Amino acid sequence: MFEVEWTEDQGWGKPVISPLHGLVLHPAAKVLHYAQELFEGLKAFRSKSGKTILFRPEMNIKRMLSTAERASLPLFDADELLKCMKKLIAIDQHWIPEKEGCSLYVRPTLIGIEPSLGIASSKKALLFIITGPVGAYFSSGQEKAVSLLADPKHVRAWPGGVGNKKMGCNYAPTIHIQQIAERENLQQVLWLYGENHQLTEVGSMNIFVLLVNTAGGRKVYLVLMWQFLSFFPLNT
Repeated sequence: MFEVEWTEDQGWGKPVISPLHGLVLHPAAKVLHYAQELFEGLKAFRSKSGKTILFRPEMNIKRMLSTAERASLPLFDADELLKCMKKLIAIDQHWIPEKEGCSLYVRPTLIGIEPSLGIASSKKALLFIITGPVGAYFSSGQEKAVSLLADPKHVRAWPGGVGNKKMGCNYAPTIHIQQIAERENLQQVLWLYGENHQLTEVGSMNIFVLLVNTAGGRKVYLVLMWQFLSFFPLNT
């Protein structure tokens, strides 16, 4: 794992890569009481030529910085973090499964660890990265449809909130709804918003819809991203 500490007085310390180990936190650490934390999730793959490749890690780091600002956590040098991340992945690359669809999951995390109760910016923080092998996201496989629970009573994100940030506080409230879906033998939750039941996300992922209009003797394809999705007649 990779880790580096930050303090308000001294800034970022010396980064360290070491074997995976537990963390020791004070019971009053701000992350435990006020959810002052963020994380990211990206994957390292093995290419057909045997090279280890990452899918646009710069975008994940960019979102980390945006989330850190919103969570009042310390900012960092994006290029330096990417270098450290690549170094860790190079060490752990033997954990990348050979099976198609599998990868090495990379989880950067930044938490406020100041041992002080009170809603305020943490004067001490810890940035760490852990990795581990993962398989396909859905057990049904890539060629089968995924069943969804759509219930407008439950909302995951809304304008002015932090739905576009990667914070743990966005996820804990969704676990109960996911359990409701599983009791109905459904795999994921289709999150709706507003009076028109706009589609926002599936589980914790973005969604887009492909509409095919065959009127007039030719196919017209229309791809709608999540910001614009709402229910409407297909002939409009």
